[in-house]
Amino acid sequence: MSSFIELCLRGDRLPEEIDDYVDAWHDGPAGLPLHKFLGMTRSEYNLWVLDPDVLPFILDAHRTGGDAADLIEQFNALPMAARAESSGKARELARWLKGQGLWD
Repeated sequence: MSSFIELCLRGDRLPEEIDDYVDAWHDGPAGLPLHKFLGMTRSEYNLWVLDPDVLPFILDAHRTGGDAADLIEQFNALPMAARAESSGKARELARWLKGQGLWD
């Protein structure tokens, strides 16, 4: 079975459908941890749980082979991004996760 991330990257799911995929995990047999079922690393999952708005960064990281935290930092370095509330929140969350040892 393909993960949610894989399905999104193939264009078979929209990012907005992630809650349906989480519901499918809850309804299914015990098996993979949710972060693996979704196709995320534990760090990406931790960040997503704290701020669901970072999902596009996670998808882009998988698409490009990059790191979601690095992509968030690069985005926040852009002049318009520095004024965006959600991007600042994402940057703070990434720093906190790294500080807590929850970001690989």
